[in-house]
Amino acid sequence: MNDAASEFSSRLDTLEASVAHQEKMLAELNEVVTLQWRKIDVLERLVAQLCEELQNIAPQREAPEPPPPHY
Repeated sequence: MNDAASEFSSRLDTLEASVAHQEKMLAELNEVVTLQWRKIDVLERLVAQLCEELQNIAPQREAPEPPPPHY
């Protein structure tokens, strides 16, 4: 029975170490995903701002160009 208890204890230690490692990896991955979402939010705001600026500039570009000075 002592060998069985020792083997059980060893297996339990291995499982606990594995779970601890997975929890650490999960926390690190969560941090990466959180940072990526923050960057995505910033980029989405920038794209929206640039689209708005382009829409404001578009009417100016559609106006006819004045003739060159030599006409």
